Amino acid sequence: MELNILTICYLIGSVTFILGLKMLSNPATARKGNLVAAAGMTVAIFGTIFLYEEGGQKLGNYGWIFGGIAIGTIIGFFAAKKVKMTAMPEMVSLFNGMGGACAALISIVEFNHLLGAMGHSFDNINPLEFVNPGVFIIILLGLIIGSVSFAGSVIAWGKLNGSIKDFSFKGQHIFNILLLLVIVSLATYLIGWPPASPAILFYIIFVLSLLYGIFFVFPIGGADMPVVISLLNSFTGVAAACGGFLYNNKVMLTGGILVGAAGTLLTILMCKAMNRSLANVLIGSFGGSTTKSGEKKEQGNYKEITLSDTAVLMSYSARVYIVPGYGLAVAQAQHACHELEKLLESKGVEVKYAIHPVAGRMPGHMNVLLAEADVPYDKLLEMEQANEEFHNTDVVLILGANDVVNPAAKTDPSSPIYGMPILDVELAKNVIVNKRSMKPGYAGIENDLFFQPKTSMLFGDAKKVLQDLIAEIKNL
Repeated sequence: MELNILTICYLIGSVTFILGLKMLSNPATARKGNLVAAAGMTVAIFGTIFLYEEGGQKLGNYGWIFGGIAIGTIIGFFAAKKVKMTAMPEMVSLFNGMGGACAALISIVEFNHLLGAMGHSFDNINPLEFVNPGVFIIILLGLIIGSVSFAGSVIAWGKLNGSIKDFSFKGQHIFNILLLLVIVSLATYLIGWPPASPAILFYIIFVLSLLYGIFFVFPIGGADMPVVISLLNSFTGVAAACGGFLYNNKVMLTGGILVGAAGTLLTILMCKAMNRSLANVLIGSFGGSTTKSGEKKEQGNYKEITLSDTAVLMSYSARVYIVPGYGLAVAQAQHACHELEKLLESKGVEVKYAIHPVAGRMPGHMNVLLAEADVPYDKLLEMEQANEEFHNTDVVLILGANDVVNPAAKTDPSSPIYGMPILDVELAKNVIVNKRSMKPGYAGIENDLFFQPKTSMLFGDAKKVLQDLIAEIKNL
């Protein structure tokens, strides 16, 4: 009876994972979807703790189990409460890395169980003589993929928060390929022609996998980190699914497959949004704003606009589009932005938001940021919808966005972002760009938009600029 109840718990967990993932695809239901999936996970966890049996024995060790759960819950709760929206991508990367570490640790524990189950020492036995090779293949897959995900995610976390700089050396990609081949070869040798002391080789594979994860992420440009995080997330899902196979745990298997599939699809969608292949992201990286000859482009001069002129222009417009970017997140200006939106609408101005798929530091970054300020979901238009309406727009206000509005992606074959789909803001009658300075964006490329005749620069911190702009409009 208890087994049947546990099966029902796992079924509930699996179904809620699928429902939660489906709900996450819509901003209006995303929060509820997260809670639904979390509730299912809670049912699966407590079902395992109290109902799981093996050999007629339950888990026990409740003090250790609940102690670990309590510590993890407290750390996770306060970390999530304190994290700034600007730091959300690196937190996602760090949490993803922890999932990879768990998968690798499961493989290590299960390998040691194999050794102990045979009743032999670490140095003179070959557990594969007694164990189904398929089990050991899954253990090695979990070890390798989980270790790569953990090490790579930690490096990605460091690069996003600025504590780790891009690092590469001549021939690094060849080195990475050779290192991966060595790992695969050693794993194949361990399975097919196991040595007398397999533990030593097993831990060599573990160390080399960690090393590969580090060097895999090191050379990738900072602008491509969201793609890498998504790819590593799919790795973690696959590694977790390996754990589900090992334990014959349906909910763990389902969760791992969902994470792996979702991460893979998200990676493909981001590459499509940048019009780049995954191979190009992993092997190439964004460089500086130079031509093919290596010379800086001559851009001409830009023009500035005052707050009072901006207030007049926006107040007497029929349609205004706001394009949020990372600068908005840094300034924590989403609430001021929503206040500006409501003020303009009270004057009869139609206000909408144009969201690029990779705006900010990860997909959905801007959607979550604006949802935090209670911006209605129906005002958030995707790139394709917005591009159809820009030609009928009086003013586009760009708040901290850079690379996703750079016309060089369409007009300059020498640009590193050439071919990347962008928001066609230059089609609007007037373009106002709010930035702190003329420094390049995340990709390190100068923006041609800033020097076009219809574009005006409004310098300053996004939050203060918006607050001052609101005051100016109220005084009209």
